[in-house]
Amino acid sequence: MRVAHAVLLAAGALVVLASPALAQRGPVIVIPGKAGVPVYINGIDASWAVVEGEFGLDHAGSVPTTVIYRPVLVTMPAKPKDFYPQSGTRPGYGRLEIPPPADRVLPTPAPTYYRSWTSGSASGSATDYAPYAPPTVIVSPHYGQHNKTSEGKAKP
Repeated sequence: MRVAHAVLLAAGALVVLASPALAQRGPVIVIPGKAGVPVYINGIDASWAVVEGEFGLDHAGSVPTTVIYRPVLVTMPAKPKDFYPQSGTRPGYGRLEIPPPADRVLPTPAPTYYRSWTSGSASGSATDYAPYAPPTVIVSPHYGQHNKTSEGKAKP
C-alpha cells in the first residue's frame, strides 16, 4: 500500500513540475514591452498578433513559425457628449478679463534681489605629505669578497 501511495505521489509531483515547462507549447499573443516599439518576427511587425509553433530554446526551428496577424482596425474618434452641469449651456471661450483702469493706485515695487555663485580652487599644493624622519642608511660590509680588489688581488 505504501508503494502505491509513493508511486501516486511521484506521478502527481511529475505532473505538477512538468506543467510550467509544457506551457510554452501553446499559441502566444505578442505583447510589446514598451508602447510604440514594435516586435518584429521575420522582418514584419507582429505586435498584438498570435504566434504558433515557436517553442523558444526548447525546440528552436523544429516547427515553422506561424504568425496570425492582427486585423487592421480603423477607428474614427467619436465626438464626446458635452456636459455643462450648472446651466446646461456651453461656456464662453476663454475667461472673463476686466482691464484695470489707467489711474489706479499701483502697488509698491518689489525690492531688488541679486545673488551670484562662484567656484574656485584653494591656493597651495594639492597634496600635503606628513613630515617624517627618513630611515638611517647603514652601509654593510661586502660579504664574500674577502678583502679583494676589483682585479682579484688581495689588498696590501
